Amino acid sequence: MIARLTEEERALALADLPHWTPVDEPEGICRRFTFTDFNAAFGFMTRVAIMAEKADHHPEWFNVYNRVDITLTTHDAGGLSRRDVDLAKAIDAVAG
Repeated sequence: MIARLTEEERALALADLPHWTPVDEPEGICRRFTFTDFNAAFGFMTRVAIMAEKADHHPEWFNVYNRVDITLTTHDAGGLSRRDVDLAKAIDAVAG
């Protein structure tokens, strides 16, 4: 079973993810990415999708033209887990 982060673990994780914002429903983290155009946004989404599939952990996301909003949560854990934190760090690396 995947463990939900404790409040202390969550605070430490968020300190390492300055561009991500905590959300309550579902409990997790979110970030907005803005690109030059749709092609750049879609390319980013493709790279993230390949990573997420390999990790077997998939983001909730929304795309309009050059904007991609991502929410990470672990439904099986009922909130934020280490898997979300790891994926957020990987997404940040892809975004540059």
